Amino acid sequence: MNQVRIAIAGASGRMGRMLIEATLKADDAVLVAAFERPESTFIGKDAGDLVGSSCGVTITSDVAEGLAKADCLIDFTRPEGTLQHLALARAAGCGMVIGTTGFSAEGKAEIAAAARDIPVVFAPNMAVGVNAVFKLLDVAARILNEDYDVEIIEAHHRLKVDAPSGTALRMGEVVAGALGRDLESCAIYGREGVTGERDGQTIGFATVRGGDIVGDHTVLFAGIGERIEITHKSGSRMPYASGSLRAARFLAAHKAGLFDMQDVLGLK
Repeated sequence: MNQVRIAIAGASGRMGRMLIEATLKADDAVLVAAFERPESTFIGKDAGDLVGSSCGVTITSDVAEGLAKADCLIDFTRPEGTLQHLALARAAGCGMVIGTTGFSAEGKAEIAAAARDIPVVFAPNMAVGVNAVFKLLDVAARILNEDYDVEIIEAHHRLKVDAPSGTALRMGEVVAGALGRDLESCAIYGREGVTGERDGQTIGFATVRGGDIVGDHTVLFAGIGERIEITHKSGSRMPYASGSLRAARFLAAHKAGLFDMQDVLGLK
């Protein structure tokens, strides 16, 4: 069995640890590198110790050296760090799975440019269940059409720095696309004071931050006399890690190109 050689950025973070655990448990993947910032106290430690299972892979800040022996880098860090890693992955000819959110238009353009040389899966949410929900939202929006108001409610832990979440925004894009709307022009991200009646062409977003909520997303289609709610709730980060490994396996069959989880799951 050919094993996919995995490198993980942000090894000591919540997602980094989950990715290490998932990789160490997988029969068809092997952890070959784990990265942290130079000032991290985890530099020099065994990456497996973060999840209670030593593996012989030392956490390092030398990304270029680590990528030389990897097939795929999985990155759930911050936009600025991810783009630095992307440039190094491109130079190394290493594929990349990007779960980081909060990119600017310029950052997304950099990802698209790098994908001309290396294979990249870039998605706001790697969980298989969430991507099934994206498909359901497309179908629901086309059926319900213009007769239902759309509101998207998302909740995450207190440490999340961007809002709305990348997943919520992608949900909005899916619904807007199915309805023939442009999300950038029809999205409403907050309401306060006397706002007047709701414009039926808008898509509203509401954001909740608190505690240790992993991630809850609900899309509400509100009609006259009925409501339809499509909800996904994450109980842990393991679905994101499992989906990321699935994406890494997918990339092993590609030399270059920009993909998302809908491609990985064959939903397009």
